[in-house]
Parts: sequence; C-alpha cells; structure tokens
Amino acid sequence: MTYEEAKEILYEMTETESLRKHAHTVSEVMRAMAKKFGGDEEKFAIVGLLHDADYEKYPDKHPDLIVEKLKEREEHELAHAIAGHYTIWNVPRESMLDKCIVAADELTGFIIAASLVRPTGLKGMKAKSVMKKLKTTTFAAKVDREEVRKGAELIGMDLKDLIDFIIEVLQQKQESLGLN
Repeated sequence: MTYEEAKEILYEMTETESLRKHAHTVSEVMRAMAKKFGGDEEKFAIVGLLHDADYEKYPDKHPDLIVEKLKEREEHELAHAIAGHYTIWNVPRESMLDKCIVAADELTGFIIAASLVRPTGLKGMKAKSVMKKLKTTTFAAKVDREEVRKGAELIGMDLKDLIDFIIEVLQQKQESLGLN
C-alpha cells in the first residue's frame, strides 16, 4: 500500500477536519520515529495516518473495521500495529512499528492540545510545560496518562525526551500540518 492509497482510505472513512489533522500529525511523528529507529518510513507513516480511520463513524467497532480493511489488502503488518495501538486491547506489540504507534498517538494529541492554550503555540514550547500539563488531570482529561507513560516505556525513551522529540517534529512540520 502506498501513502497515497492510505490517504484515500482515510478520506473515505473520516470526514471531520480535526480527526484528519490528527491522522496527518501522528503520521508525521511516525515518519520521524521510523528515521530514528531505522524503520520503514512509508509503513510507519501509513500506520499513523490510518490508526483512527474508523473511529469517527464507528467508534464502537474501532479499530476492527480499519484492521479488517487492511487485512483484506494483505497488509497484515499494518493491521497488526493498528490493532494494538492502545495497550488495554492486549494485542502484543512485537515490532518497533507496533510500539511507536502507541508512543505517538496519545502524546502527539496531548502536545497539540497543550500548544493550543499557549499564546505562541508550538513556538518555544518545551517538554517541561507539557510534563506540567500531564500532571493536571483536568487538562485534556480524555488523554490516558498511563498510555502516554507506557508508550515511552515501550520504545525505551524517557518521557521528557519523547516529548522533546515530538515537539521538534511538530515544530518542523507546523506549517504543512496547519498547526500555526
């Protein structure tokens, strides 16, 4: 599957701009993680792009529908990573691809949320302010803090270092992702 084919699937299954933006943002973080850990950039980016593709229309069947669609296309590695992108689903994370989507998903969304309440957005953002927001349980309350911690642990990174890494990716891609 190519990135363009994945993008077509995303746009077929996902209508809201906010969820599409989340998909593109996680995709860019995943692409950067592939570079960092020696993975296949296209595969990592596709998993980031499609991990929540069925969430909007079928939240009660998420991620089963996108996983099935990928399996039908013989994209088993992508399907497996997406099937386990939340640790409570108890899908074994066997590859770095499987682990990185857990590390990227919740935390990327949280960092974006934190940037939206800053006068300068992502500009000048530091891990310290994100760490402080993580301790404030009423801020972005739906973000599972334990999942954020587990994600960093899965890829063997200190949480602060992972936050710094994601912030840097988002700052570099800020314009193309519409995060200004």
